Amino acid sequence: MQLQKQMDAKDVAGINGCPTCAFEITGDGFMEGEVVTCEGCSAELEVVGLKPLRFAEAPEVEEDWGE
Repeated sequence: MQLQKQMDAKDVAGINGCPTCAFEITGDGFMEGEVVTCEGCSAELEVVGLKPLRFAEAPEVEEDWGE
């Protein structure tokens, strides 16, 4: 089960930037909701916007205890 966390302003970087290390991520062909890995810090990032291209830290997958 995947839970989404609410995104605060600090979780979303500027255009094309990693919110963790500010590494510039370039390219095209991204899809909203896609999870990518930052080459600068290896953080897992979710594509949260396409025009302009924006990333946020990907939500952690939490364990499902059958509840």
